[in-house]
Amino acid sequence: MAEDRSPVELLLDEKNNDNIKLYDEKNECVEFEQIATIPMDERIFVILKPVTAMENVAEDEAIVFEIQEIDEEDCLVVVTEDKIIDKVFDEYYEMLKSEGIDVE
Repeated sequence: MAEDRSPVELLLDEKNNDNIKLYDEKNECVEFEQIATIPMDERIFVILKPVTAMENVAEDEAIVFEIQEIDEEDCLVVVTEDKIIDKVFDEYYEMLKSEGIDVE
């Protein structure tokens, strides 16, 4: 069952399209819609969009996370470096274009 799997396992499962539940620094559950998994520069990034309003995140914004191994466990870490965020979104838009989806 999905409840027995980590958020990273769910994100990497190509058959899974369910929302992902993560816990913020206040230990409150935040639900995210999966937008894309972006392998890039031998790293894996994911784009997630909050399902409900989230402080400091506009309604039309998504958050870029990187899957990193911390203490031998795969974890999602928020990417804060604008250069990397821009590169991840550029790669995402290229993926959409290659699938025939018009991106402005």
